[in-house]
Amino acid sequence: MERAGAVAVRAPGPGHHAAKNVDAMTPGPLRAHDLLNASGVPRTPDGAPLPDWALAACRLGAPMVVRRAPRGADSAIAAGLRGKARHERLPVFIASDAITRVTTPEMLAAKASALPHDAPLAALRTLRALAPELDALGWAWGPTGGVGFTLASGLPVLRGDSDLDLVVRMAHTPSAMQRERLARLLDEAECRVDMQIDTGLGGFALRDWLASPRRTLLKTDFGPRLVADPWNEPA
Repeated sequence: MERAGAVAVRAPGPGHHAAKNVDAMTPGPLRAHDLLNASGVPRTPDGAPLPDWALAACRLGAPMVVRRAPRGADSAIAAGLRGKARHERLPVFIASDAITRVTTPEMLAAKASALPHDAPLAALRTLRALAPELDALGWAWGPTGGVGFTLASGLPVLRGDSDLDLVVRMAHTPSAMQRERLARLLDEAECRVDMQIDTGLGGFALRDWLASPRRTLLKTDFGPRLVADPWNEPA
């Protein structure tokens, strides 16, 4: 598959990491779930050598995903590296001046309409089917996880039983109608859909919030917190 292009520079916001521009094609602020291509090899948090699978992923040009964690001591970006197997996941840090390309979930959402109706994997068919309804709701959104990784890199990490992971950028509490529409999308999808809501203060799982809206596990750059309202400062 064709690699995704770059995106215009965004204004910084809560939970964003600032990346040094390598060239005009690289945006500045980064958010959780953005995918990074970089020159050089990332480092592990404890300085241990990268495992063989991680080195192989780097050689293939596998993108790294921005994760929710503080910057490194040298202002390096906290990211995650993935391999082909489920257990091949590794937290890493990458120097901001080594980043050569950033691919956002929103950019990948634009690829959904080009997917064939009879795509061989349920997760891809589900992405195509849900895209118009998500667009109609008006929030910025995009695929993450294995689907986002595949669309950005072309590397074959999806399986027949893969879930569809999505992030929706939602700065305000949704209305009752919007909640109902989101719940219906989850219930009626061909494959399991794991939707993360990004409020700007952190992210949480939509399913969990629908089940218990007054007690939400909000993932932030400084760890998870139980909050009563994920759209306000955690208490």
